[in-house]
Amino acid sequence: MVTLLHASDLHFGPAYDAEAGEALLRVAEVARPDVIVLSGDFTQRAKRWQYEEARAYLERLPPVPRVVTPGNHDVPLYRVWERLFAPYRKYRRFIADALDSVIRVPGAMIVALNSTAPYSAIVNGRIRRRQLEFATAAFAGAPPGDARIVVAHHHFAPAPDYEGGDVMPRAHQILDAFHEMGVELVLGGHLHRAYIGDSLDVYAGEARDRGIIIVQSGTTTSRRGRARERAKNSFNMVQIARAVTEITHYIFVRGIGRFAPLSRHVFPRGDGRFLADEAAGERVEAAQ
Repeated sequence: MVTLLHASDLHFGPAYDAEAGEALLRVAEVARPDVIVLSGDFTQRAKRWQYEEARAYLERLPPVPRVVTPGNHDVPLYRVWERLFAPYRKYRRFIADALDSVIRVPGAMIVALNSTAPYSAIVNGRIRRRQLEFATAAFAGAPPGDARIVVAHHHFAPAPDYEGGDVMPRAHQILDAFHEMGVELVLGGHLHRAYIGDSLDVYAGEARDRGIIIVQSGTTTSRRGRARERAKNSFNMVQIARAVTEITHYIFVRGIGRFAPLSRHVFPRGDGRFLADEAAGERVEAAQ
């Protein structure tokens, strides 16, 4: 089994919530996931002091493989010269040098794609053809049975309440490309409220035999939650076994100062059917 802790939208700066941040550190220390995924927006306004605080926080996380990707708030907005000529300078210095990356742990191949577009699409991002080629090449080397996972900050499915938050341009075509790559799971943030579902919920796709699990995290450590997660903080724990993927959505309970599970979602892997009792299934088929 592979366990991923998926958090997003930390937003170090004026909106950062230290109580939620400390609670997440405690969860990470106890759970000891195989991988920690942080899907963008480490800072509120891409300022040096915010990046310094974000870096110091990351250093307190358990020493396990980490997957990161920039968010739109990690690119300068009002400092136009910096946005045009050095948009990722601070991100690369304090968070990670690579903007697109790939790691493999036993049982999973994870590709992180930088969906920010500082020159043309500040809010809802872009995925470019060369990035799809990068992902295709990475997944081509995945051993059989590995879960193929994509991480991007911006979302490919609409917000669960359909209030604002337009999806990324060409989202449907990109999901079709992911399907061709055999991607099982897409992790993201940006919406500041969680969504856990299947790509077929919002887009039938060119091939309808199998959807892609969509897992959006709310803002994990800021006071910028929206809609049904207004003033709330959340993250997801993803457990990938041979036959199923289970996602547990955690919400921060301020009264007790810790994260607690709110919902669990179980999805079959492989051909899209639960096969826990194969012998029983064979008996049913024989009786028909």
